Amino acid sequence: MKVWFDCTAAAHPLVLRPVIERFRDRGAEVLVTARENGETVGNLERLGIDHLVVGEHGGASKIGKALALAGRSARLASPVWEFRPDLAVAHGSVDLAVLSKPFFIPSAQMQDYEFAGLQRKVAWRAARKVLVPDSIPVDRLVKAGASEKKLVRFPGLKEDYYLADFVPDPSVAEELGIDLDRVLVIVRPPPETAAYHADNPLYEEVIDRLAGAENVSAVIIPRTSGQGDRARARNSSNLIVPDKAVDAQSLIAFADLVVSAGGTMNREAVALGTPVYTTFAGKMGGVDEALIAEGSLKLLESADRLDLVKRNDPTGPRNPRDPDLLVEGLLSALA
Repeated sequence: MKVWFDCTAAAHPLVLRPVIERFRDRGAEVLVTARENGETVGNLERLGIDHLVVGEHGGASKIGKALALAGRSARLASPVWEFRPDLAVAHGSVDLAVLSKPFFIPSAQMQDYEFAGLQRKVAWRAARKVLVPDSIPVDRLVKAGASEKKLVRFPGLKEDYYLADFVPDPSVAEELGIDLDRVLVIVRPPPETAAYHADNPLYEEVIDRLAGAENVSAVIIPRTSGQGDRARARNSSNLIVPDKAVDAQSLIAFADLVVSAGGTMNREAVALGTPVYTTFAGKMGGVDEALIAEGSLKLLESADRLDLVKRNDPTGPRNPRDPDLLVEGLLSALA
């Protein structure tokens, strides 16, 4: 069997890593493609996943996204046709959806956010199977383009699967010069180039608070170079901005607090038992709604409400799950 994986965002290498490993364990030949977008390529390199880089993100504008999609899909056509995969797998890649249909490649898409508009509709309608957490209401999924017969609903968070074998690496904090006696906060900025992004002034208020707080170190994991540059421009010794992709999961494990305007890092904190606040300004998805309802994820309304204190409880996977369940769901696209 030949399986093509396409990684188009920073979280995709993390999510797909155990799935790729299990397909290889079953004897599958694997092609992994990626686009330049934030830490996507850096995470593939950090995880030791062989890959082919094709294209880059088109930016925040609809025209830029459309041009990037057309150009990248055209450039992907040759290596994908040469590889001739039996199955195509992604976590929301529209490029994979665009090519899988005309090339008659059965595709399966994973996703855990239902409100990304056209991106979801294209990817889900092209896919034979759509793997989603069972906390997302079915009616929302159908409205977004995934018919009920396509759905494979899995228990828990996607993070429970790829963090099942996770062991934090203490050298990550050491390399960044982090003093773990100080309150350690990990921050993820808003997804400014995403179609579902909304204006988020609360993020800047959080950075202001952390930059001036006593006995605090805040590691900002930027999505874009501009976000990193703006944080560095504050000239605060409290703020640490890595200059390359880092093992953010280990940082989360050692952190006292996570504040994220995205989704994956919030859920990684929940999966590892680290206190976490969301500053997400878009339409709240079903997964985060469920986490907020159960108290695992807190909705931050003001930067003044951040509880900047040391935590004492141990960290680690709270609810590890077997990625083979995901593999079987992906393989069902071939049935």
